Amino acid sequence: MKMFPSIFATAAFLLAAATAHASSLPTYGARLEGFDYPHPVRTYAFTSQAQPLEMAYLDIAPATPNGRTVVLLHGKNFCAATWEAAIAALVDAGYRVVVPDQIGFCKSSKPPGYQYSFGQLAANTHALLASLGIERAVIVGHSMGGMLAARYALQYPAATERLVLVNPIGLEDWKAEGVPWRSVDAWHAREQKTSFDSIRDYQRTVYYGGEWKPAYERWVRMLGGMYAGEGREVVAWSQALTSDMVFSQPVVHELPQIAVPTTLFIGQKDRTAIGKDLASPEVAQRIGDYPVLGKRAAAAIPGATLVEFAELGHSPQVEDPARFNGALLDALQ
Repeated sequence: MKMFPSIFATAAFLLAAATAHASSLPTYGARLEGFDYPHPVRTYAFTSQAQPLEMAYLDIAPATPNGRTVVLLHGKNFCAATWEAAIAALVDAGYRVVVPDQIGFCKSSKPPGYQYSFGQLAANTHALLASLGIERAVIVGHSMGGMLAARYALQYPAATERLVLVNPIGLEDWKAEGVPWRSVDAWHAREQKTSFDSIRDYQRTVYYGGEWKPAYERWVRMLGGMYAGEGREVVAWSQALTSDMVFSQPVVHELPQIAVPTTLFIGQKDRTAIGKDLASPEVAQRIGDYPVLGKRAAAAIPGATLVEFAELGHSPQVEDPARFNGALLDALQ
């Protein structure tokens, strides 16, 4: 009987700790209202697919311009703010830096009835740059943004000064590799289960080789806060639609057609592959092998340069900003 008070006290303590933890987690709006970006957020209003949309973006001018512009394209589980350290390094080096949130993501509109395609997102980005008077720029894309950047370079080669791909996904055709197709409804059901813990577990396992640093937590809270907020259904539906786009529109088959100078930055610990959870053990083991995929992509893109980061994973710009920024500036020069 003497054990009961201690058991009750322990249970009460654990419940209080869990409640305190839950209350400390942020909640953001469907357009990431409440999460602050490192620079003022601007809005590009335009019409696409017969509906008015707003594209949020950052446009940072250097104190001493070198006359060149760099466009940074975020990944699917990232936002413009994730480029914070790269923005600072590029601006210090004299580059004008433009960082959009794509339609369907972060602080931009999330239309429920939008036909998402990389061609459409590239066209939206090109229209944004035209509205800013930018005719030619370096296009840098990370993760899903790498797929978009490749599509942009294919679609607008004259407007692409240089292409930089940072651990891009889509370096393999997952469906052709044996990953089963999944409906938008199934993607949606999966997205509805997303939480702070599921985001963190996925990123630790797939992005960072099982390792975790406190600095990564900010980006988990950024993403998780949208799923935890009142706009969670809007966010989950947009993410389902864009997941289908990513799976269904590989760019890997067109890499040999890229006709602009290209640099690939590949963290070797990355194991990202869309739909791996549905794949057979044999297929799941084979796909997402970035040491192999990086070399294959560099060989496919005419004249491409490959930079490998042996101890880094999916997001080298987050894991080791100083090293990544130094390599990026070297590539641009």
